[in-house]
Amino acid sequence: MRLELHCHSTCSDGSLDPEQLAQALSEFGVELACLTDHDTMAGCDRLATELANTSTGAPAKVLRGLELSSKHAGRTIHLLIWGVADGPGREQLERRLAIQLQRRRERIVAICGRFAALGIELDAEAILAGASGTPGRPDVARALVNAGVCKTMRAAFEKYLRDNGPADVPIASLELGEALALGRAAGARMSLAHPHTLRHYAVVRELFVEFRDQGLEGIEAFYGQASPARAEPWLRLARELDLVPTAGSDFHGDALADVTRPGIEIPLAYAVRLREWLADAPEIRL
Repeated sequence: MRLELHCHSTCSDGSLDPEQLAQALSEFGVELACLTDHDTMAGCDRLATELANTSTGAPAKVLRGLELSSKHAGRTIHLLIWGVADGPGREQLERRLAIQLQRRRERIVAICGRFAALGIELDAEAILAGASGTPGRPDVARALVNAGVCKTMRAAFEKYLRDNGPADVPIASLELGEALALGRAAGARMSLAHPHTLRHYAVVRELFVEFRDQGLEGIEAFYGQASPARAEPWLRLARELDLVPTAGSDFHGDALADVTRPGIEIPLAYAVRLREWLADAPEIRL
């Protein structure tokens, strides 16, 4: 089964707009899709509209969602949220996202302050004005490349902007329990994004032991263009704790060149479980 449940557009830190992303997904032939921009659902309807217009076969099921930043025990936790339903729960989530957007803007200013202390002058207002969607560290990395400070965005992250790097400023995020409560109130399904980035299997396992009953039911076992062997620890954990293995490319376009196209294909057995889990998730109605 071909699908896409983790991708980014110009509404956050991707390089393709939602329409271009939808065209690429249509060419790949996805059956299930959700645009998961960071802390925003602004592009979801645009993606759904373009997919409906460009589909040549059976129309894909398209969900409304996002990748929500949260924190727990001093770690950043990225939560994939799919199937946000219209109603009071969505309205509450949108209000919290508006607060998060302001925090992200303040973070850019603070990061530029860190660079100033390192003797590197960046214009925070120009960076914010140039951000096409949700402002984040990739916008700062792009400014460093344009200023000739770094040769590539990857180099900017590795030298300055990585988590706990010399210019990184942690964002004031929701606590994971609060983020899960917002998702549940909006009728959504939720999965842990890229568990390998938490570095320790035991840390990931403890997250699910603590939060599975609060709605953290999925684990992104199939990720990007990683080999099937990389999925095996997470598939084993899914079997142990009755989790749903989920899948997504984490496509960003030019901002993350390792993933060359959106969309991912997963084995049928896992596709069946995933479809059953998402069967009641409301589609975007145009």
